[in-house]
Amino acid sequence: MSLALRLAFRELRGGLQGLRLLAVCLVLGVAALAGVGSLSSAIRAGLQERGQEVLGGDIEARVTSGFATPAELARLRREGPLAVVVKLRGMAGGSAGDARTLAEIKAVDGGWPLYGRFSMQGGGRTVAPGQVALSSALAERLKLGRGDTVEIGSGRFAVAGIIAEEPDKAGDGFGFGPGLLMRTEDLEATGLLAPGSQFRSHYRLRLPASVDPEALVKRLEAEMPASELRYRDRSNGAPGTQRFVERLGQFLTLVGLTALVVSGVGVGGGVGAYLAARTRTIATLKILGADSRLVRTVYLWQIGLVAAGAVLVGLVIGAAAPWVAAQVAADALPVPPSLAIQWGALAAAAGYGLLIALMFALWPLSEAAATPAARLYRSLTERPPRPSLATALIVALAAVMIVLITLLRAEDKLVVVSFLGAALLLVLLLWGLAALVKLAAAAAPRPRAMLLRLALANLHRPGAPTRQLVVALGLGLTLFATLATIESNFNGQINRTIPERAPSFFIIDIPKVDRDRFEAAIDRAAPGAEMAFVPSLRGPVTAVRGVPVADMEVPEGAWILRGDRGLSYAAALPAGNELISGQWWPADYAGPPLISIDDGAATSLGLKIGDTLTISVLGVEITAKLASTRKIDWQSLGFNFGILFSPGVLEAAPHGWMATVAVPPAGERAVQRAVGDGFPTASLVRVKDVIDQVSTLLGQLSAAIRAAASVTVAAGIAVLVGALAAGARARTYDAVLLKLLGASRRQVAATTLIEYGLLAAIVAGLALLLGSVAGWFVITQVFELEWQPIWWPVVATVLVGAVVTVVLGLLGSWQALSARPNAVLRGL
Repeated sequence: MSLALRLAFRELRGGLQGLRLLAVCLVLGVAALAGVGSLSSAIRAGLQERGQEVLGGDIEARVTSGFATPAELARLRREGPLAVVVKLRGMAGGSAGDARTLAEIKAVDGGWPLYGRFSMQGGGRTVAPGQVALSSALAERLKLGRGDTVEIGSGRFAVAGIIAEEPDKAGDGFGFGPGLLMRTEDLEATGLLAPGSQFRSHYRLRLPASVDPEALVKRLEAEMPASELRYRDRSNGAPGTQRFVERLGQFLTLVGLTALVVSGVGVGGGVGAYLAARTRTIATLKILGADSRLVRTVYLWQIGLVAAGAVLVGLVIGAAAPWVAAQVAADALPVPPSLAIQWGALAAAAGYGLLIALMFALWPLSEAAATPAARLYRSLTERPPRPSLATALIVALAAVMIVLITLLRAEDKLVVVSFLGAALLLVLLLWGLAALVKLAAAAAPRPRAMLLRLALANLHRPGAPTRQLVVALGLGLTLFATLATIESNFNGQINRTIPERAPSFFIIDIPKVDRDRFEAAIDRAAPGAEMAFVPSLRGPVTAVRGVPVADMEVPEGAWILRGDRGLSYAAALPAGNELISGQWWPADYAGPPLISIDDGAATSLGLKIGDTLTISVLGVEITAKLASTRKIDWQSLGFNFGILFSPGVLEAAPHGWMATVAVPPAGERAVQRAVGDGFPTASLVRVKDVIDQVSTLLGQLSAAIRAAASVTVAAGIAVLVGALAAGARARTYDAVLLKLLGASRRQVAATTLIEYGLLAAIVAGLALLLGSVAGWFVITQVFELEWQPIWWPVVATVLVGAVVTVVLGLLGSWQALSARPNAVLRGL
């Protein structure tokens, strides 16, 4: 064993006092990163492990508002067992004549499920023709149970039971209503498949183990190039869910990384305080012949051993996150997370922790090691020497490696680069603010009040922890303000925008020929009801500027190319839409096909006015020129379409109408009854139910953010303690001198209160400003929501942080206030 290691172990025998802060900071930061990374990785692994079950097969072919042709079905059946699933929406109600409710209907044939297990409560694993199985939510809403009768569209069916297990539920995505399962043979009896109705047919294959799904998909696309079938395989059974998990995981990882960086400031403060308490030991070692390299190695061993232990504890806590989530939040997760250890996430968290420890510990360690013995004995008044160029390069290399790890693991590298750039800018701003505070305190006129004069002197005196406190407090309070702003906006979206502007109902799949009859029925049920109608079709974009989408590398933001899109046509620019580029067509336009699309989608594809898009509408491909782009207010709760056609293109195609109906609450039940009784193919969506689902989703997102923020709060407190600990020796010395000169304990405490009060007020003001700007960016640019903050929680959060700062400052100074002058002077 080397001399340095022996000395390190010998000094550690006295305990970890002094290095506990370093350990606490690293445990908090690493646990946050390991937990977030492990959980998101475990959910993705769960999606992949259960890919066949989530998708319902090894590959799936789907078509919108139509069915596969007999030739296509025959070709698919040649590859293996086939299951057919049809998904649509319809109104369901009990036989007692109560108002109906919207249900998400899944019709399956006898081959379903190919993977996984379907079961009902109390037993039963099959639904026979003429029967349906209800989700527990639908059964509770309709007050139905096994043996009762339920009306779906124009058909009546017996309830076979309540669904207990549905293997491919996670792949169904977001629904507007509770679920219902029936047989495909019974769809005709419901009357829901009228011309223009919106539904989707899915054809799922179970393949032999020797067949590569991806290769088979390419072969099928090559063999049937004119087919409307769109494919996906088991590796991406729930793409929407996977994208949401990846983006939320990335966001929370950045929050966790912020917590770790904030913890790093605490690490630096803790190491500085630890080494300050070891100045006599270090000086003695140097007097006995130890050089700077040996001293640095001894304490590097100590710090490294404690850091490694803290990182290990943090990893153990973070590794348990998937198991804990599976136990306490199973209903909120899209699929059960994989309980296998997520080694990649843990390795990244460990790397972050060790690099942060190296970055923030090496600088004060190098300062102490490079200080001559004589100057160490005068360390309270001596300025430490600058660390060597090699130390600065190592710190810079550690920072670069943190950035590289973050970029390699990032799904959206632009967001990560923006975040890191903003974090660096914030640190520089806080560093500059600290320098400005010290200069202003030094240049300020000497107040006549003694306590205020002493407080100002404490801000700029030699060894003052002003810089560490401003950076630590600024990072913590700015993050708190940012998170509070984001969460207050989520609440603002629900509490302000939606209730003021929402209609009572959305109604979709109104038959094209029944619009007049529908209006009359609503007028009879609720006189004075406000109605708005838009035509509705669906179809995928198949080519951009003549290049097939299948041959393109789809850009990250090109959501308009993913699957089928809602389509409509309009003579006038719809309300809630703002023209960004190009010109709107005349109301009586009768020329070649033109389209107007969402401006963000156009930007992501690099489209210019005059470029073409090809869209498949009911099997007919229509190529149209881009006439304009629009900014769409997606929060308006009206019918908004990413793609709008000019008049004269789609009117003749079979399609339905969509409508919004606004009535007083007392008239809602009559409208529900009128739609359910008179229009069995139409689907009525109660807006309040949608708002409740959105509120639940935003609530879960807010809870995840709060959980990550709580770690950052703890890290910020630890940072403040570290900054206080780093200056504890000098502050004790100052308090003793003031007492010797006649100051009372109350006067010294008042001086400390003024000092920390001034710092907290200055930093809180800047944090409120910067946090609001950061929150605005996240809300308007990342989530693309309206800027509607509720300010009192944001201000309250920052004020509480400032008050906590002052309280902790007083508590941290208590030892200095209680110190006996004779004991302190003998220890110098």
